[in-house]
Amino acid sequence: MENLFQSIFSFQESLHPLTYVGLLLLLSYAGGHLANVLKAPRVIGYLVTGMVLSPSVTGVLSDHLVWQELNAVTHIALAVIAFSIGGSLEWAKVKSLGRQILWITLTQGLGAFVLATLALSLFFVFFRCGGEISHCFRAFFFPMALVIGAICAATAPAATLAIVHEYRAQGPLTSVLLGVVALDDALAILLYASAVGIAQSFVNYEVPSLVETLLKPGLSVLISLALGSAMGGLVRLMARRVAGREAMLGIMMGVIFITGGLASSLEAHPLLANMAAGFMVANFVKHHEDLFAVVEGIEEPVFGMFFALAGAHLDLKLMESAGLLALVITIGRFAGKLLGSRLGGEISRAAPAVKRYLGYALLPTAGVTVGLVLEAQEAFGAGEFTRTMVTGVLGSVMINEVLTPFLVRFSLFRAGEAAPGVLEK
Repeated sequence: MENLFQSIFSFQESLHPLTYVGLLLLLSYAGGHLANVLKAPRVIGYLVTGMVLSPSVTGVLSDHLVWQELNAVTHIALAVIAFSIGGSLEWAKVKSLGRQILWITLTQGLGAFVLATLALSLFFVFFRCGGEISHCFRAFFFPMALVIGAICAATAPAATLAIVHEYRAQGPLTSVLLGVVALDDALAILLYASAVGIAQSFVNYEVPSLVETLLKPGLSVLISLALGSAMGGLVRLMARRVAGREAMLGIMMGVIFITGGLASSLEAHPLLANMAAGFMVANFVKHHEDLFAVVEGIEEPVFGMFFALAGAHLDLKLMESAGLLALVITIGRFAGKLLGSRLGGEISRAAPAVKRYLGYALLPTAGVTVGLVLEAQEAFGAGEFTRTMVTGVLGSVMINEVLTPFLVRFSLFRAGEAAPGVLEK
């Protein structure tokens, strides 16, 4: 039997990484379909599929594959996600969103960032550092809290929109909700870009200077925005001369990949650069809806691979220690979103239903959250720091995916904005 296992392992090691890309495509589709049959979000099926294939469960995917050889899948999916986010920020719509949406976007995003960072810092001080702000806290745990706190600002627009459409919701809360989710991930990416720059200074055992704290991350953000804007302008020039869906798909994917690759080479932020490119296309290219429709046509298989690979990063051996971390992340983020959205509603004098229930509808998290934490592994390497952070964040995503669809539905029904005749399940 031992020889049999050795033979299987040897054969597995000899397989080309492209074999596993195909396996992820097929099995993620099956997992997503099974999730739909069980009335669960498809993303749950993708994540669970990856967990089953992970090195800590069946070992179908090895550590080397998950953390190194299949990184291209993560980069491709992140580039497409960021481009699509930028494409949702049409200036005419943003301008009409009004004071309420801008205030609530800012307060709930910063609220999640601040409270999650605070909750995690306290957790690390009292449960990992013996109640002292030690060198270990400054060089390991505080940077982790800072990066995770920034990631906590993100909301999952896809999950929220799916529930809004299911119940055909309309009204003040729904209008504000759709506006906030369109801007929220952009804020999260900006917070993440700054947090990573500061965290890397602490990890490298340096006291961050003003340049490292503000100027360096700020310059990186400016480079990302400039690069993305330039690539968006390139799409505008090329779109006039390219005809045919297949040709346009090649142009769009080429621009997305080049933008992400150049941003990485310039030590800028690939997500932010592609978001800027998507924004430029959405606002300055005629018939941009056709361009985004081409990209959306390939999103499902790309996202299936992405979330399955994300699930494979979940190290069950670390869940004994990171399980409590996932719970602290969830509680800190929930508190920040709920209190922040209420504060923004009060400042902007929003309708009572918006102030009371909007926070519950902003709790889902998935795509961008997973994307940012996997991008963080590139910044910090594949050591204990990254593994603990990734496992904790993915654990919190799993908790969110189970709880938050019910909370979004609760907010829509309590606000009285579900369509007449739609029964609460």
